[in-house]
Amino acid sequence: MSTVKIFSDSTSDLPQNWKDTYDIGIVPLYVVFEEGTYKDGEDITPEEVYRRVAASGVLPKTAAPSPADFIAAFQPVISSGQDIVYISLSSSLSSTYQNALLAAGEFPEGRVQVIDSQTLCGGIALLVMKAVRAAEKGHSAVEIAAMLEHSRSLMETEFVVDTLDYLYMGGRCSGMQNFIGSLLKIRPVLRLVDGSIIPTSKIRGKKEKAVEQMLQNALVHVDRMDNELLIVVHTLAEEDALYLEAALREKTQVNEIAILHAGCVIGSHCGPHTVGLMYMLQD
Repeated sequence: MSTVKIFSDSTSDLPQNWKDTYDIGIVPLYVVFEEGTYKDGEDITPEEVYRRVAASGVLPKTAAPSPADFIAAFQPVISSGQDIVYISLSSSLSSTYQNALLAAGEFPEGRVQVIDSQTLCGGIALLVMKAVRAAEKGHSAVEIAAMLEHSRSLMETEFVVDTLDYLYMGGRCSGMQNFIGSLLKIRPVLRLVDGSIIPTSKIRGKKEKAVEQMLQNALVHVDRMDNELLIVVHTLAEEDALYLEAALREKTQVNEIAILHAGCVIGSHCGPHTVGLMYMLQD
């Protein structure tokens, strides 16, 4: 057993076989509808979220784990003698990071290292897998944390949404932007920069054009791509994900390309039929 256990939250959207194989701890965020509160990845499916939103026209709220949630997850691991590296959803998007910091303060100094990923979803998953491999090699929690703080600056994250409706309902674009985007059938390519979401391209017409633009944006960096792992993530957009996987296998030297399914919290903000690319650059 490694002396360091890696944790993340449910927005990392790690496949179950990765969590099982590498003993990765997950602290779930919450999805809140009027009639109840559900743990992301445990009590409700993305398909159920989309069904409820389509029926009501109202998005669920999402909530961070409390400090008490983190303490409950971390305590048995610390008591067993392992240290912890926890990799959080971007602090610009959620209070999850701050709550994890508060929890870490309840343990002896240095035993719990909390890292702001400054990204989401597959981007977090990339950092988690780097941390897992470092822990397997015997690196300490402090060493892994320092590595991750450097690696996160090399992360590239872009995604294409099928509709602006979810971003509008979630307050991430104005009513006028949503109206004009829908009227003109504009498909934005969105990018994560310093933990915040910004549009990099606004493609008019079919979604396939925006997906192709996102692919071309990635291929600009083909000579600098970290060839260890690249992630394609989607919400009910399997055809787009498979297209990107095939194109990237043909045009890059990446050893592993994983397709992940985004969970309820990510899906609540971007909506169904979203597809994204996450990869790291070499120094």
